[in-house]
Amino acid sequence: MRLTKATDLALRAVMRLAVSGAELGTARQIAEEMRVPYTHLAKVVAQLQHLGVVETRRGRGGGLTLTPYGRTVSVGHLVREFEGAGEVVECEGDVPCPLRQACRLRMALRQAQEAFYASLDPLTVANLVESPTGPVLLGLVGRGPGLSG
Repeated sequence: MRLTKATDLALRAVMRLAVSGAELGTARQIAEEMRVPYTHLAKVVAQLQHLGVVETRRGRGGGLTLTPYGRTVSVGHLVREFEGAGEVVECEGDVPCPLRQACRLRMALRQAQEAFYASLDPLTVANLVESPTGPVLLGLVGRGPGLSG
């Protein structure tokens, strides 16, 4: 299974915010640190805010912060929210698969997908930033592209 870029960015952003503590970061800063386009990260942040994982503040002294829920949310839940409930394979597309009525593969793939999500369910964002990941993320804070640490 391959995660979308939005899911990858969401996970990296919440991990980055988790190691920041009470310090506010901006979407632009995080995009620079993660070396991703700001516009992509801004869309992801909007969805994280909608899910109650991230709080945003505008204006001077504003920025992003992880909510208490965001620190304890299940990684499996976040991945499900960003990936959606879609099937691993498209059986009902423009040209429906002729096997769709009697296919055992579709059910096997659905079970494998759920097993993937279930393996992520016990993990929280706080778990993801335990050592050795947290210190590496802290090393990125304040570093934009081309800056050395």
